Amino acid sequence: MSLEPPSGTPGRPGPARPGRLGVGVVGAGRVGAVFGSALRSVGHAVVGATGVSDDSRERIATLLPGVENLTVPEVLERAELVLLAVPDDALEGLVAGLADVGAWQAGQIVVHTSGRYGTDVLAPAQRAGAIPLAVHPAMTFTGTSLDLARLEGCTFAVTAPAAVLPIGQALVVEIGGEPVVVDETARGLYHAALAHGANHLVVLVAQAAQALEAAGIERPGRVLAPLLGAALDGATRSADVRDGVGPGAIAALTGPVSRGDAGTVTTHLEVLGDLAARTGATDVPDTYTELARGATRRALASHRIDDVAARTLLDVLGETPQEQE
Repeated sequence: MSLEPPSGTPGRPGPARPGRLGVGVVGAGRVGAVFGSALRSVGHAVVGATGVSDDSRERIATLLPGVENLTVPEVLERAELVLLAVPDDALEGLVAGLADVGAWQAGQIVVHTSGRYGTDVLAPAQRAGAIPLAVHPAMTFTGTSLDLARLEGCTFAVTAPAAVLPIGQALVVEIGGEPVVVDETARGLYHAALAHGANHLVVLVAQAAQALEAAGIERPGRVLAPLLGAALDGATRSADVRDGVGPGAIAALTGPVSRGDAGTVTTHLEVLGDLAARTGATDVPDTYTELARGATRRALASHRIDDVAARTLLDVLGETPQEQE
């Protein structure tokens, strides 16, 4: 087995090298097909993939041309490295079921891409002699070749027993990523943080776009892009700096809460309440209220506003004195 740093780059095959692995992709979804293609581009051979839906079969044809669409047992029979890219809730049962039928092979590397789990979920495969790795890319995927370029510099959470941790790290480095070791016990919190940031950012943008459209803006995305892009860039840059109470992302906060402007926040609540009454979008004022409360507490903790301004804002936002304590 050879996992030295690659001479190629994601999406561009490097020169052939000895010791490459035969990779089997179980689940040719948005992540699996792209990850498999990235491994193929640095010299590994994809020996089979599973795709049930029309979209999965199309991804195999597009991202893994020439690779056979096989059953899961057939993929495991052929592969030296098995890439499990299935939904979180299906992973545990899949691994255990394959162990029950004796499908795992001693010395076989099994990698799952779930952010939620570490390697404990792979215990049935490990008992059969397989090498367990949890490798999760901190990236959103489209399931197209565009994702290959995004892997360059992408952070991957790697969890594995100490003896085989370097294998997971080497796989990440090979495809141009940056491995970060995440402890088994921290995987749930790690994944919750990513989901909270990325998934809820999408919801937040959708809500803001809906409000802008109701205000007569024909192309809300065009209005939001430069503002949100600048805010996100500032927040993520500041997040790497400690401010005494935690990551300093709140340093990028602007707007009425950061100024202690309770009157403006009151107006916002009124107009968003009206929007909810007219359109049924009750989630918009609810989200605004909860996030404004969080922004107020963090602005206070980082001394952006004083205690009086914070209490005034929280009163406007409907938080009781007991909740403010």
